[in-house]
Amino acid sequence: MNLVIIGYGGMGGYHAQKLKEYNEGKPIAPITVIGVYDIDKQRELIAQKNGYKIYSNQQEIWADKNVDAVLIATPNDVHAMYVMAASKAGKNMICEKPIGMNCLEAEQMYAFAKEANIIFSIHQNRRWDDDFLTIKNIFDNSLIGDVYCIESRVMGSNGIPGAWRKEKAHGGGMMLDWGVHLIDQMLQMVKSPIQSLYCEYSYIYGEEVDDGCNLTVNFENGIKYRIIIATDCFRNLPRWQVYGTQGTATINDWNLSGGITRVLIRDDKNLIGIKAGNGFTRTMAPRIGNSIEQIDLPIVNAEPFAFYKNFGASCLGHTENIIKPEEVIRVCKVMEAAERSAKQNIVIKDKL
Repeated sequence: MNLVIIGYGGMGGYHAQKLKEYNEGKPIAPITVIGVYDIDKQRELIAQKNGYKIYSNQQEIWADKNVDAVLIATPNDVHAMYVMAASKAGKNMICEKPIGMNCLEAEQMYAFAKEANIIFSIHQNRRWDDDFLTIKNIFDNSLIGDVYCIESRVMGSNGIPGAWRKEKAHGGGMMLDWGVHLIDQMLQMVKSPIQSLYCEYSYIYGEEVDDGCNLTVNFENGIKYRIIIATDCFRNLPRWQVYGTQGTATINDWNLSGGITRVLIRDDKNLIGIKAGNGFTRTMAPRIGNSIEQIDLPIVNAEPFAFYKNFGASCLGHTENIIKPEEVIRVCKVMEAAERSAKQNIVIKDKL
């Protein structure tokens, strides 16, 4: 399958490199990048040096019968324009996340793709992050009992990345940049309707878009899920903290350091109190001895290039597109509810 990248910035360049590596494994459905279109002449020059054909306008792409698919890695506000044009031209598509600027736009994009009978996949690549798959395994197999609270965080100290990501008109802000991933992971893990949610945005850097957020979601099955995104934090909290009736699991960072502490004796009669500040406590004293056990994380590694394999195979008709429209649109609905909560400072009780 021959593919053209539209938008050869950070993500466009990333995809080009990863697709080279993917093809080196001689997959059943290879995806070959043959060209690039970018409105930035400097990016075009870089693409040209890297050996790609340069398309001077998008119409050249749609007219080229040698092009089977496109990958859209542009600012968020023009995703819909390219998706609709590609649909009319009958080109299969990968589109960077978020799919568009709002749910209505997303529904229109899917309608165009369905009418054209093409494969349209959103790059929700973090479904294949090792840290997420490891936590999902702990959750799915009740390795710490029944999970009742999950905390998912991404934290850094570098502010909002890039230029357009600071501009509302282009779909900037960290909810659309990282929230879309963490919410997708949440909905892949917890299979229950949402009962309520509350969200706060942060504007530490004084930009017109959010530079972080704190989202709490309560599910009908009783699970509480917290998502924290911060770009102004110089000492990070754990990437994951998961609480269950029989223990606690922690993943500290992208290197998957951490572990599981599982309770063996709930009522510890040998608990020793400790000095705590200007006082004493047994309630908050650490457990010692045989009342708990420490377990290494059961690391789950993702299948290499799983997203590209699925896209290539689905274009050939060998399998279904794993990124379902209803899943993508549900993520959009949760993001819109979170924005409404943050702007109005209210708890949203819509069933999502």
